[in-house]
Amino acid sequence: MEKILILDFGSQYTQLIARRVRELNVYCEIHPFNKIPELDSDIKGVILSGSPSSVRDADAPKPDLSAIKGHLPLLGVCYGAQLLANEFGGEVEGAPSREYGRAMLTVVAPDDPLMLDVPSPTQVWMSHGDTITRLPESYHIIGSTENVKAAAYHIGGEKTWGIQFHPEVYHSTDGTQILSNFVLGICGCSGTWSPDSFIETTVEDLRNKIGDERVILGLSGGVDSSVAAMLLHKAIGDRLTCIFVNNGLLRKNEFDDVLDSYKHMGLNVIGVDASERFYNDLKGVTDPEQKRKIIGRDFVEVFNAEAKKIKDANWLAQGTIYPDVIESCSVKGPSATIKSHHNVGGLPKEMNLKIVEPLRLLFKDEVRRVGKAMEMDQRLLGRHPFPGPGLGIRILGEVTPEKVRILQEADAIFINGLREAGLYDQVWQAGVMLLPVQSVGVMGDERTYENCVALRAVISTDGMTADWVHLPYEFLAKVSNEIINKVRGVNRVVYDISSKPPATIEWE
Repeated sequence: MEKILILDFGSQYTQLIARRVRELNVYCEIHPFNKIPELDSDIKGVILSGSPSSVRDADAPKPDLSAIKGHLPLLGVCYGAQLLANEFGGEVEGAPSREYGRAMLTVVAPDDPLMLDVPSPTQVWMSHGDTITRLPESYHIIGSTENVKAAAYHIGGEKTWGIQFHPEVYHSTDGTQILSNFVLGICGCSGTWSPDSFIETTVEDLRNKIGDERVILGLSGGVDSSVAAMLLHKAIGDRLTCIFVNNGLLRKNEFDDVLDSYKHMGLNVIGVDASERFYNDLKGVTDPEQKRKIIGRDFVEVFNAEAKKIKDANWLAQGTIYPDVIESCSVKGPSATIKSHHNVGGLPKEMNLKIVEPLRLLFKDEVRRVGKAMEMDQRLLGRHPFPGPGLGIRILGEVTPEKVRILQEADAIFINGLREAGLYDQVWQAGVMLLPVQSVGVMGDERTYENCVALRAVISTDGMTADWVHLPYEFLAKVSNEIINKVRGVNRVVYDISSKPPATIEWE
């Protein structure tokens, strides 16, 4: 399978490069700059990402590009462009002032393969503190801005380019054309990677990998595990057994509703209610990371106990997707670990199962497209993402059954309200947070001192970045009033208007 390799130097935009390449129907992978995979014939080109580092720093990330530069099509973006200049005879210095924001690029060489069909001038997005002040002799400028003469260059005699702006962000109006010129034109990719082709190759790979053995899968009721289950069902049929664990931290009535929906999909599903165990183990625990680890540990142990009842099961399937993999990878340079993902950390040795992750290479919206191609129920595919630890990380502080009850009731009013108002599909993810805050209120003639909840609704593509949704005031007023009137224990509702970054989508 043809692919583009993206080397990550820690830029906040690296995942956006991957998104844009995949929108061209070309498969790509992100790898840390210091963990370059074997360069096989499938790799058609390489992109070097941006970075918060400076190439002038003593400990700046500097990979060995000897097997890439001059041998494969190569595009350096921002830091990548400065690295290619600085390491091969050019000079990079601190910019007189930080170059951040919109700039107009003048195309100097319109016939250059990277600049074909790019209008001049065109708006680009700058985000760097250094700038290239001198290019090596064989480097030719193909684009300039008012403040950056070497905004884009081509190395003579080889398929290597550098650009000091970010074509992957929305503000670079012709960035997609530039990436298309590189990926489809220069690298010669066919652009045939699609949901249908993914299903075909994945089902075939699963059959070859699993053979005649049995697989167990932990269902969550969400999109990822459901699509993974259908892919496996397509590949191995009734040799797949699904286990759905109720950790007591699901949404209101979700355990029964999800089990019912899976019956209609033809899946073999076992439901396990382990609520009390989770509640007991979470008593007195307030640290968010500790809560995540307890919930993850208990899930694995409950799952393990059920899995042992299934004879001849040699594989564990998981709904891990690409952002889980990226966020759980923490090395010098690439994306730091923001939070632990218990579905990426492997299995306890005593389970003695091999792991299969059919969706490990996909972003969330790609998972939905694959599900749609398999004609899965749109109501299931359109479900908002829900965190693995469930309401446990939407209850700030200690988790108790009473707090879960309060949050389930408030959350049900919010989510049902979004559906009834026709807003649900306009929101990428929504939920309610129960805050460790009590405030004074008045109900009737009585003074109250009860809990505060925060409503959260964001719009996003894959969860790597997100912006808060401008829900109508009338809708917020109605939901707030209904929660306060109907949910015993809540007397105040607030709305979270923080974006990611700097905030995360969940509060813990």
